[in-house]
Amino acid sequence: MEIYDTEEEQVAALKDWWKGNGTSVLTGVASAVVIVLGWNFWQSYQQDKMNQASSVYEQLIKAQTDAQAGSVDKLASRLNTEYGSTAYATYALLFQAKAKVEQQDLSAAKALLQQAVAISNDAELKHVARTRLIRVSLALQEYEPGLQLIADVDQSSLGGFEAIYSELKGDLYVAMGRVGEARTAYQAALKAGQASPLLQFKLDDLASSDG
Repeated sequence: MEIYDTEEEQVAALKDWWKGNGTSVLTGVASAVVIVLGWNFWQSYQQDKMNQASSVYEQLIKAQTDAQAGSVDKLASRLNTEYGSTAYATYALLFQAKAKVEQQDLSAAKALLQQAVAISNDAELKHVARTRLIRVSLALQEYEPGLQLIADVDQSSLGGFEAIYSELKGDLYVAMGRVGEARTAYQAALKAGQASPLLQFKLDDLASSDG
């Protein structure tokens, strides 16, 4: 580091340094300000978007409670169109699919749940949509596609859904008449824990059918 003998030398050195570096310093400061302001704006925009999506979602829940099928579809479509990047869009698709199941329109429910699986960025929501899709596949007697949906799941991301998937696999095997594989799947679900209260009954039923 240079040592300056006088204050005048220090000032002169500073002036020389500023001539060579002042522009880049100002540019750096300006860029930093722009980045901070841009980030704050983006955060504010995202929060406003989430608040708006939340408001539409509340309207959707009310429409569902009041059994207003037309309003449910309209509000769900709005969530998907305007707020597709939020979790509310996935929730909307789940609501729509539930309504379609209640209307016995399983094909429409299937399409909506497929869309929910495709767009969801939340691992848990994706699992919820996928397990419901498997149940719809079971109801549609699309057993092999249902098994494929389970096979496609990333095993490292199962979390608390391991037992649910194993039980659903057992249900599909039962429907296909593959009793041995169904029993294995049910036992795996029992071992994993957090399965449905009906699981033991399903295993007992398989045992009685063997007799």
